[in-house]
Amino acid sequence: MAIQWNIKSFDALSVHELYDLLQLRSEIFVVEQNCVYLDLDGKDKLALHLIGEFEGKIVAHARLFKPGISFDNASIGRVTVAANYRDRKWGHDLMRESIAGIQNHFGESAITIGAQLYLKKFYESHGFVQTSEMYLEDDIPHIEMIKE
Repeated sequence: MAIQWNIKSFDALSVHELYDLLQLRSEIFVVEQNCVYLDLDGKDKLALHLIGEFEGKIVAHARLFKPGISFDNASIGRVTVAANYRDRKWGHDLMRESIAGIQNHFGESAITIGAQLYLKKFYESHGFVQTSEMYLEDDIPHIEMIKE
């Protein structure tokens, strides 16, 4: 069985989907990365949500933004794959689907991300190029990257 991808607006998410994707993000960004931060930044309502489901469970998620919300360009954020599924390389599928979603829904090809520094090579493999010095966001090293 393959992962199933869907893109939904905030208003189209069911309560269960919203709970599950927020739980997934908390498992990764708060617990796994041992980082206390406010995930609920007000941007979920402005995003399209790319959801990857496997066997009825949300195992991957990313937020897709039109230009002007997070960056001047369109952007992708909160890129997450559940820990038990990372060996399947679904992070690469998630990025391909995210890039296609930005192009299909917003008609944009320039995409900016705020990437965790340790994932630089991963994002470079999807055509992103570092455009900033390292900066700390919630005490985690990040860099800005752009895909033209």
